[in-house]
Amino acid sequence: MSVKSTAAGGPPAKSRGRTTRAAGAKRRGTEPELVQLLTPEGERVEHGEYSIDLTPDELRGLYRDMVLTRRFDAEAITLQRQGELGLWASLLGQEAAQIGSGRATRPDDYVFPTYREHGVAWTRDVDPLNLLGMFRGVNHGGWDPNENNFHLYTIVIGSQTLHATGYAMGVAKDGADSAVIAYFGDGASSQGDVAEAFTFAAVYNAPVVFFCQNNQWAISEPTEKQSRVPIYQRAAGFGFPGVRVDGNDVLAVLAVTRAALEHARSGQGPMLVEAFTYRMGAHTTTDDPTRYRADEEREQWEGKDPIARLKAYLDKQGLADEAFYAAIDQESDALAKRVRDGVRTMESPDTMAIFENVYADGHALVDEERAQFAEYLASFEDTATAGASGEGH
Repeated sequence: MSVKSTAAGGPPAKSRGRTTRAAGAKRRGTEPELVQLLTPEGERVEHGEYSIDLTPDELRGLYRDMVLTRRFDAEAITLQRQGELGLWASLLGQEAAQIGSGRATRPDDYVFPTYREHGVAWTRDVDPLNLLGMFRGVNHGGWDPNENNFHLYTIVIGSQTLHATGYAMGVAKDGADSAVIAYFGDGASSQGDVAEAFTFAAVYNAPVVFFCQNNQWAISEPTEKQSRVPIYQRAAGFGFPGVRVDGNDVLAVLAVTRAALEHARSGQGPMLVEAFTYRMGAHTTTDDPTRYRADEEREQWEGKDPIARLKAYLDKQGLADEAFYAAIDQESDALAKRVRDGVRTMESPDTMAIFENVYADGHALVDEERAQFAEYLASFEDTATAGASGEGH
């Protein structure tokens, strides 16, 4: 059974000066197919091409992953509001897209994230605290990419797709049977880097899965201003398959991504997965989504919440009880406390370290800049000393 997307609506409607969008394909009279295995009401449905059979423990594990990821994300937002982080990009609403796809990977697969893949990082056993170091400004990443086959976060929009494609080309040359997955957003799909990555991946039959989290807003620009066709259909123009999956359905995302990775690692080349989801919060903590989108749109998507959806299924099937949920809540509280305490006790790097390792043998200009900066820092110490001694009064 194929399940059609229910997210598409009619022509854009105005609401208090903001726009409630509809999918462009709907306006043109066609509605793209959406792979779905779990409805928003928590009912299991079948799909002719994609299926999955998970144990009760695996289903409960997916629920735990999403809950803990959401709690960590919420704590990071709070820490930023308290001045402990410089910035944070929330994944609220995208937990199923990230946990489902992350759990589809094998340990020897390699992941190239953007800057919002906190749930994928969780599935790759990257300590959540390590994600926060860059946003606190104490390091440039905080983890060894090769330890978990999870690359450092990439802030430059879309460039990681080229990195992933090059790496995948190397994997193919080495004769390995692993795959590569590159994450990007709907806004990044407009970047030239992404188009170039598609071209190289197709021509060289690279074992890479391009995973687009279409949360429908590239900051304040809706997807309909990014593409005249559904994003997954772009793959056909480059010569490889694409599929759109319900990004709020963790079971469907897991099944589709697992199949796409197997497609890539078996020598069939790249594949594009578009996870049709929704950004429930702001683009980052510097953004105010109320300036460009209507409350009614978010309210509509709240009814498709990925965590509530899986919980409804677990409850209907009798696969979880109150003791299970209570244990998850307790674990969430413990994680939140560890994150709060860990962030506030992070050691600041040596201020002068920025000048190290710029050149192998040193450089006169760098030496001059180092001396100037050291003098600048020392001026603050002199001011503090003068104030403590009462000088200048």
